Amino acid sequence: MNMKKNATNILMALAMFSAAVSTASAQSKSFKLGQWTEIQNSIIKELNRSYVDSLPVDRIMRAGVDAMLDELDPYTIYIPEEENEDLQMMLSKTYGGIGAIIHKKKEDNVIINEPYAGSPAQKYGLQCGDEILEIDGLPTKGLETKESSDRMKGKPGTTVVFKVKKVRTGDTLDIPVVRERIHFPDIEYAGMLDDTTGYILQGGFTDNVSADVRARFLDLKKQGMKRLVLDLRGNGGGLMSEAINIVSLFVPKGSLVVTSKGNTEDSKHEYRTTTEPIDTEIPIIVMIDSGSASSSEIVAGAFQDLDRATIMGKRSYGKGLVQSIRPVVYNGQMKITTAKYYTPSGRCVQAIDYSNRNEDGSVGHIPDSLTHEFKTAGGRTVRDGGGITPDHEIDSPDYSRLVYSIVLGGVLDQYVMDYCRRHDSIPAVEDFHFSDEDFEDFISFAKTQDFDYRSSAKTLFDQMKRELEKDGLAEAMTDELKAMEKALEMDKERFIRLKKDEIVPFIEEELATRYWFQEAGVKVRLRYDDQLKEALVKPLI
Repeated sequence: MNMKKNATNILMALAMFSAAVSTASAQSKSFKLGQWTEIQNSIIKELNRSYVDSLPVDRIMRAGVDAMLDELDPYTIYIPEEENEDLQMMLSKTYGGIGAIIHKKKEDNVIINEPYAGSPAQKYGLQCGDEILEIDGLPTKGLETKESSDRMKGKPGTTVVFKVKKVRTGDTLDIPVVRERIHFPDIEYAGMLDDTTGYILQGGFTDNVSADVRARFLDLKKQGMKRLVLDLRGNGGGLMSEAINIVSLFVPKGSLVVTSKGNTEDSKHEYRTTTEPIDTEIPIIVMIDSGSASSSEIVAGAFQDLDRATIMGKRSYGKGLVQSIRPVVYNGQMKITTAKYYTPSGRCVQAIDYSNRNEDGSVGHIPDSLTHEFKTAGGRTVRDGGGITPDHEIDSPDYSRLVYSIVLGGVLDQYVMDYCRRHDSIPAVEDFHFSDEDFEDFISFAKTQDFDYRSSAKTLFDQMKRELEKDGLAEAMTDELKAMEKALEMDKERFIRLKKDEIVPFIEEELATRYWFQEAGVKVRLRYDDQLKEALVKPLI
């Protein structure tokens, strides 16, 4: 009896001690928060009173908030009232405007670069290459790109008047355009790759995309689809609810899709499918890469853990954090990380180490010794550590430095607009190919453009030469360096010709998009998609 009584007393003492520690910890946390709030207010007041110049309060306070949140994770951010429209764009891919991508240099007029299919820009006859001279009477020369874009946007149903110099005729016209609610579709393309393979390219996870996937899937089945490719490459995610809804189309009702866990016991939630599926048998290939993140990883991870699809491509980004939108004072918003999510097998997709990232931000190499094994529904081994590792790894295309320079440096965009000025039309996308004669035309144009056309090897050589000069070794190696530099030197035209096979697909895609809109561009991209072609011949799980 005494032993039992002593044990009870010990347990009670431990419980009281635990409660006391918990209370002390909470008080310490609150004290620290209050202390730092006082310190911050004191600093701002003293700066406002004593600083030598006028204090830019808005700028320094915003910088302070952003720096504070940067210490947490990359996804917790503050959105002031004036940026709420940007938040809506991020969440729903919608805005009020005319529906066109523009090209703008401050000293030049606005150029229509790419109108969207079915947009007000297209309906009112704006074409690639048209110059916007004025927006509601205000000249566009001297305006920054953002200011031009903001003036073109506005409430749906309102009218904006453009003074336009038409690309084909050179005529100057006043064109009133009624703005609409522009929505960038998450389903960028759906079609048959061959007689039995259906293909859906999904670019995001905004409201109702699951209903769109459902409709496109049923349409493809009517066309004879016997297997499906769901392409999530480059899909940065969106609403978790839409990811769950997409998985629910292909797995039995009641299946676990994802679990989220925050820092409290009651923050754990299991998300299961709640509707009847439309097909639990059709073979599915899910394509992912280092740009597939968040909701894309929920879909890929659930399909993999439930042994419902074969995942192919490259390892995904590794963003296993759940964000929630919380209101803050003065009509601001805060996108705050509230939980981590876990796949059905229990894997956390979040990268182990924020600092262990590749140049594109995706998960760096994680040794197996730092990861853990999990089992799929069928007993296959999968691992955590960051991102979803495909069942079949297939290399992504590796482009040369020259191609990146041509594309990212704007040379390709400028050429395409120049081409559109000189050509009224191109053949239908299925028949359109950029000819050898066309490529000579591109070379003539590119030679006049200023861009960095050095090879990767020449870039490394230039860096090495600078380091040798710093170390005082370059003079002693003059002959060797001259010989190597001569071997690596390549003029612009020769290098462009050497990379023709890399460059032509980009030109074809951009031209198809300008003349036949976005879906045509995707069709051209699929023509050259060797990663997808390899996936189609891989065995399924």
